Amino acid sequence: MKKWLLVMLAFSLILMLGACAKKAAKVEPVQEPVVEKVEEPVAKVEKPVLSEEEIFQQKSLEELNKDQILKRIHFDFDKYTIRDDMKSILQANADWLLKFPSVEILVEGHCDERGTIEYNIALGEKRAEAAKNYLVSLGMTASKIKIISYGKSKPLVQGVDEATYFQNRRAEFVITKK
Repeated sequence: MKKWLLVMLAFSLILMLGACAKKAAKVEPVQEPVVEKVEEPVAKVEKPVLSEEEIFQQKSLEELNKDQILKRIHFDFDKYTIRDDMKSILQANADWLLKFPSVEILVEGHCDERGTIEYNIALGEKRAEAAKNYLVSLGMTASKIKIISYGKSKPLVQGVDEATYFQNRRAEFVITKK
């Protein structure tokens, strides 16, 4: 019985020591604060929208003429009167020219290949003059418009059919001064 008592005593001692022992502190993981990435708005640099005046001032005469701001008109065979379907083109040309009163232009008269050189030079001059007069009637200053005739010497397209002839019977508008 002594043995048994000793076992019980040892057992009780173990229980007491276990109960009195320091309890390990429960360590909970520390949560890092959630940091949201805030992107600062980047100011978009947009190209400024240029006015028609600013665009005009930036371009050279060559660029303006290459852009064909002033559209050509065409004529009927052996005629120099302005066709009804060409009047709106001349109106658009005049509207643009009136926005820029410093501009001076050259109106070139052209013909198709039919007829003599002399006849076509005279006809080309009448076509250029008719275009000039129409622009003047729309408010242009006559002194800002010069004319020249190339007759049939500068065809726009080559060929011997009516569509080709029509393309070559024309007045071209060239900006000569800003």
